Parts: sequence; C-alpha cells; structure tokens
Amino acid sequence: MNAEILLRFGLAIGMIGLGTFAYWLINQRLLVRARSNVFTLFNKLPNKPVLVYFTTPDCAPCKTVQRPAIDRVSNLLGEKLEVVEVNAYEQPELAKTWGVMSVPTTFVIDARGEARYVNNGVARAEKLLEQIQTL
Repeated sequence: MNAEILLRFGLAIGMIGLGTFAYWLINQRLLVRARSNVFTLFNKLPNKPVLVYFTTPDCAPCKTVQRPAIDRVSNLLGEKLEVVEVNAYEQPELAKTWGVMSVPTTFVIDARGEARYVNNGVARAEKLLEQIQTL
C-alpha cells in the first residue's frame, strides 16, 4: 500500500514538473519571437520600457481586470513607460507574428527593445510593476 502511494506521489510530482517545464519553454519561445518582431511595432525604439498589450473588444477579463491594472501602472510610472495596445481582431497577423494565442497577453520590453517578460492571461498591476522595475 505504501509503495503504491509513493509511486502515485512520484508520478504526480513528475507531471507537475513536466508541466512547469513545458510552460517555461513556451514562454521562452514567445520571448524569442517577440525579440525578433519588436520592429513590427516601432520604427524607432522609445528608449524606455514598453508594455505591449494584446486584447480584443469582447474580452471580459481585458476590460474588467487587465485594462485597470495597466492604467494603474501607467499612472504610477507616467512618462517612464510606454503602453502599446494591439487589437488582435483588427491586427490578427501581428498577433500571429508575436505568437499570441489568447487574450489578454502582455509583453514587457526593455529600453533596448528586448522582450523580457510575457504574461499569458491576466497580469495584476503588482506583477507588471515588479517586472518593469527589474529592467
């Protein structure tokens, strides 16, 4: 009985580890795509951090949680941050180029134009602030 429980526990830990690794690997791939496509949004980099926000008009979490979080971060940082909002319905090729599969998706790009963080799904204001402040 104990051996069976330990085996199941080991399998559960293995699956959690494999899932975490797969999630990390997918995020790394998205960051590489974003780094190579940053100039699809800019002709010239703004020399400050940029928050790229992919959304759609009918996305409820975008309107109720993500947009207020981005507004809060933008108000706190003011001119130190540029926010670029991309409507994935109006620009589906841009979303595809960046590897966006769901909305909301946010990318944090440093002043040199390197994508440093990607958030699939809602990212709270605190998390976005922490990511931007580490740049």
